Amino acid sequence: MNAVTAQERTATAERRSTGDPQAGVPFVDVPTAVGPRDPRELSRPFFERLAVLEEGTREHQYVRNTLIEMNLSLVRYAASRFRSRGDSMEDVVQVGTIGLIKAIDRFELAREVEFTSFAVPYIVGEIKRFFRDTSWAVHVPRRLQEARVELARATDELRTRSGRMPTTRELAQLMSLSEEEVIEARKAANGYTSASLDAALTSGGDPEGESAPADFIGAEDPALELVEDFHSPAPLIAAMDAHDRRILHLRFVEERTQAEIGRELGISQMHVSRLISRMVARLRLGLLGSEVA
Repeated sequence: MNAVTAQERTATAERRSTGDPQAGVPFVDVPTAVGPRDPRELSRPFFERLAVLEEGTREHQYVRNTLIEMNLSLVRYAASRFRSRGDSMEDVVQVGTIGLIKAIDRFELAREVEFTSFAVPYIVGEIKRFFRDTSWAVHVPRRLQEARVELARATDELRTRSGRMPTTRELAQLMSLSEEEVIEARKAANGYTSASLDAALTSGGDPEGESAPADFIGAEDPALELVEDFHSPAPLIAAMDAHDRRILHLRFVEERTQAEIGRELGISQMHVSRLISRMVARLRLGLLGSEVA
């Protein structure tokens, strides 16, 4: 694309006189089709115009959007560096575009630097932040994600100096953190990657000695065996009449004594004892009968 011609300047003046939002900037037919090198030349008049426009106006929106579309090739270039990460390139480009928009909103021509040089760190930084937030195996707060990176750098620096693994105290002093925060960052680092509990582990290369992490983690909870036992009598209890169910509830749920149950129901303690014994025997017989069946 060539520099702005006299014909284009005339067309620009005409658009300005008619209130066209394209007034004051070169005409770009298809901004997204602008080649990678052309935005360097075209972006300058757009930034000059953007600096004097009131935010929120139709012309400001047009100039800003055209700058974004013209520089999308810069986003695609930056995103191509992350092609091997396996994520959808469309998602990476969308994230990079957020960085481009931030760069456009913060760029000033007075800085006397190329917009490309200014924008690339914003674009790449946004893409890296995206991978940092989505690559963790479990959700970890942002502050701990960042602490993990700092911890890795501090560990490498101290190990290079001393030739050994640094202590927690040494890391805390270098990172200006407490020892508790360093320990927390170490724990958070374990959440970056994960492995299946069924992944095979071999001992000494012997396939016969293969095992899995699940074989060494956790223990059987004996209470789980009681779950079925708790539910098995439910149908038998439901088949009882309301009077018998109330007695069982008072005795085994509210844990009342036989004497207390007798006083509430107006019967003797001995009669309560016989009723409970008879109901328990009936439940036992019903449960044993279902097991035999």
